[in-house]
Amino acid sequence: ALEHTLKTRQGTYFSRSRGKLWIKGETSGHLQKVLEVRLDCDGDAVLYRLEQEGAACHTGERTCFHNVLLEGEEDRHQTSDVREQKLQGLGETLERVYDTILERIEHQPENSYVTKMHAAGLDRILKKIPEEAGEVLLAAKNGDRAELALEVADLFFHSLFVMAELGVTTADLALELQKREGKSGFRGPKAVG
Repeated sequence: ALEHTLKTRQGTYFSRSRGKLWIKGETSGHLQKVLEVRLDCDGDAVLYRLEQEGAACHTGERTCFHNVLLEGEEDRHQTSDVREQKLQGLGETLERVYDTILERIEHQPENSYVTKMHAAGLDRILKKIPEEAGEVLLAAKNGDRAELALEVADLFFHSLFVMAELGVTTADLALELQKREGKSGFRGPKAVG
């Protein structure tokens, strides 16, 4: 993996589950452009300095080192500001969810909802779309804002899942939505009746 990284400058790792090398982001598009490689004094640990495109971690985080065990003094004073900065926009959140779906389709971890649904096939995933859309309708009719947010999130998740299964990317979706920006949707008068 290290040899391949040095040769290509792409973050390359060994997958124990698949028993082979894999380039980070080869399916999700979240590649790692390696800028510098360092060894520790014993030569048994490697540090990559890189440019990360999108999420690095299968959880959707930009780094796999997002679990804080001990906070620095300055971090404690900035906690509320940091938390506010961590609130991501919808686009970035959807992209992270999409990338997580791709990673789980590829690696098929045990006890994963994505793994189970992927194994059941596209038709099973497609059945979730009208089911979730119906739940969005009910939550909206009941005026339950919290339930509505939950059900829309489920609908978005399953829509992203279908996109991932069919190779439609979040960039494809963004492009389509951008085409609609600034348009009223007005197509002219229709007969009512």
